[in-house]
Amino acid sequence: MEPPAPAPLRAVPIPPQRANKTANAVVSGANPPKSTSALPPNLNNSSSTNQAGTDYSADRRDPAKSLASDFGFEDNFNHTLKVEEKKNQQNRLVASREPPPVPPLPPRKGSYTPSNPLPPPPVPKDRATAIQGKDSSFITPAKQDFRPGFERLDRSPSWSDSPTTNSMRQAMFSSQAGQREYLIKHRLGKKEKEYVDIQNFRFFTGTWNVNGQSPDSGLEPWLCCDPEPPDVYALGFQELDLSTEAFFYLDSSKEQIWVESVERSLHPKAKYKKVRIIRLVGMMLVVFVNKLHKNHIKDVAAEHVGTGIMGKMGNKGGVAVRFVFHNTSFCFVNSHLAAHVEDFERRNQDYKDICARMTFHLLDYPPLSIVKHDVVIWLGDLNYRLFVYDAAEVKQLISQNELKKLQECDQLNIQRQTKRAFTDFMEGEINFVPTYKYDAKTDRWDSSGKCRVPAWCDRILWRGSNVKQLHYRSHMELQTSDHKPVSSLFNIGVKVVNDLRYKKVFEEIVRIMDRMENDFLPSLSLTQRDFTFANVKFRQLMRERFLITNDGQVPCHFAFIPKLNDSQYCKPWLRAEPSDGFLEPNETLEIYLEVYVSKDSVTLLNSGEDSIEDILVLHLDRGKDYFITISGNYLPSCFGTSLETLCRMKKPIREIPITKLIDLEKSKVNFLMVDGVGTEDKPLKIPKEVWLLVNHLFTKSCQQEDLFQTPGLQEELQSIIDCLDTSIPDSIPGCNHSVAEALLIFLEALPEPVVCYELYQRCLECSHDSRLCKQLISQLPRAHRNVFRYLMAFLRELLKHSHNNNLTASLIATLFASLLIRPPPNLAVRQTSQDRQRAIDFILGFLMGGDEE
Repeated sequence: MEPPAPAPLRAVPIPPQRANKTANAVVSGANPPKSTSALPPNLNNSSSTNQAGTDYSADRRDPAKSLASDFGFEDNFNHTLKVEEKKNQQNRLVASREPPPVPPLPPRKGSYTPSNPLPPPPVPKDRATAIQGKDSSFITPAKQDFRPGFERLDRSPSWSDSPTTNSMRQAMFSSQAGQREYLIKHRLGKKEKEYVDIQNFRFFTGTWNVNGQSPDSGLEPWLCCDPEPPDVYALGFQELDLSTEAFFYLDSSKEQIWVESVERSLHPKAKYKKVRIIRLVGMMLVVFVNKLHKNHIKDVAAEHVGTGIMGKMGNKGGVAVRFVFHNTSFCFVNSHLAAHVEDFERRNQDYKDICARMTFHLLDYPPLSIVKHDVVIWLGDLNYRLFVYDAAEVKQLISQNELKKLQECDQLNIQRQTKRAFTDFMEGEINFVPTYKYDAKTDRWDSSGKCRVPAWCDRILWRGSNVKQLHYRSHMELQTSDHKPVSSLFNIGVKVVNDLRYKKVFEEIVRIMDRMENDFLPSLSLTQRDFTFANVKFRQLMRERFLITNDGQVPCHFAFIPKLNDSQYCKPWLRAEPSDGFLEPNETLEIYLEVYVSKDSVTLLNSGEDSIEDILVLHLDRGKDYFITISGNYLPSCFGTSLETLCRMKKPIREIPITKLIDLEKSKVNFLMVDGVGTEDKPLKIPKEVWLLVNHLFTKSCQQEDLFQTPGLQEELQSIIDCLDTSIPDSIPGCNHSVAEALLIFLEALPEPVVCYELYQRCLECSHDSRLCKQLISQLPRAHRNVFRYLMAFLRELLKHSHNNNLTASLIATLFASLLIRPPPNLAVRQTSQDRQRAIDFILGFLMGGDEE
């Protein structure tokens, strides 16, 4: 029979004897882990603390003590903790996430990226075709566009997703004709210089942070400032919409308003066609092409990456559009990086995150990253400031036109010089005054109480050949925002195909291949075939490399292919990069093997149902298969372990023998982690890891500005995870934002969400009735019920300080509903926006009305 529910949760538990101590404690990452042998008995489900006759008057005066008592965390428990992390990707609320950013790989010797992606090999006619996005103007073989939001729900969460699936394998290798055509296209790409001419075209690029404002004047001073019309416009906006609704990727009414204003202000000497538009919260990128050139635009695709909290939130991040113009590939990136003067390292992290995770998926084409384009133009509010903190000094230097002196203190210039960000990009000379920050509707520097130091936040950079910058300027006439718009006009040499020379090269390639195919078979040599990954951890990337060399006489195509009855070529925690490609005779290529345990693979590894073992099959067209063996050991983590199992762990998870851990996770038996009898035999009311994280936030972070809007740092997150997995610490390493994000990551990684899958549908159905909602929570398993009430009590406390931390009930409900109320993975239909709103309403009821059960 279920015991009585705990008393109402009025606040977050904090041990009374440590209340003053922790409030004044200095957070340090250097504190050694405390011994775990003296876990207090009061952490257990000991005798009831809510017996009749208890005097609750003191609890009302000190709600923290009351809640600490309710959950068994009382005076003797002297361990607190702190956490962090950050990582995203794209589209839609409450979807599976990809791993945190992987640093861009170094250039590989002998590798080649053609301007145009190779055409697809033959595929079955019934293969689904891509659906064009609503705002696109060109029907191209591009991935379906969804409204910006969390990750796509229709993309497999497997990190090893590859174009080389079983169906494609049959298509690619079923006919010699298909292989031959694919190889001919590859060799044509290698000989491109023999049949293309360089012709110059004018590209106008612009960026403007509009501060949530609507256009109040024409944009001609920005978009028509040159006598001749450009061939292409690429325009980026930031802070297009600052509303809470836009923050969570809902539609924005301001998108269409700004697009229409742009269309009215394009150069009058030409007619333009919209190529693509993409928006992620307040970041929008729109590309137009002169109608004379529209038939030479192909392979259009758009993508976005959110770099906000948990790598999902799109308040910061980037949007991008790529296409091929004639025979030159272009990629335009519009980004809004982390704010605040001192956070230049976060900006660097955002840049690396976007580079690593921004991948374009054209139908049946290999994935393309940002750097795999001939020309990349990166624009936006990059938010880099000056390492000069006296606004008066900066303004004086500006008045004296000492711009070069100020630029020596520019954070972006310093990060580029020290190769920490934008290393391979170029930027023109800046001859205009800083574009941030002004009083809105004026040309006066910021006169608010914060008195921001002027800075060149808004920038345009580029990489690629045959690019000449004609103008780099700001446009002071436009006073809508606290930023000024910036533009850059480029003259870019584009590769245009000469049809006669192309035909000649094509015929020559065919003749040579006819001769060679009759005489030779492809062959590869590998420098290594066995790899061991030791001590693999949750969310910690590990990488090995080996070389493959074409030691045959003919060009060859290789690909990692699925084993029999498998749909992917490797397990979800493994990836080979690149996973397929071409090699000319005697050409050598580096292959990277990357192991990364995400929330999608951690549970099976924790429970022993999976292990760090796999065999990769490297297939050679018209040749043999090569087998690569992967082995290693995994270190279990509390992240991805069930609440029930964690409640039975009195020690850190790494101190538990793996055999007992597997047995516990499978059977959920009440076996002991410490010696003792009586109350020691009973499980904890909530996992100690949840208490450590929440208690840290309660004692140190209630006043923290943007607690759940600003992401933490990757290094701190890893330290927090290690800390929780190996000790019961007195203090958690990392900043408050890192701890907050670690809590979110923990909740997201739970194999069974706090509101169990089996109650998901009932949860949505009763969201309108607070009485039914409370009844549903009372029916949850004990660990889930206690964690839910504990979190709600903490979040209500946070809202009491909303004037300082900028949190709202709507924002908290939206974020936590996506973590606590997740649809079952086998749900037949995709979660609708109405379902998401019901889940949000369910959480809102507890935030606003409390829980008196």
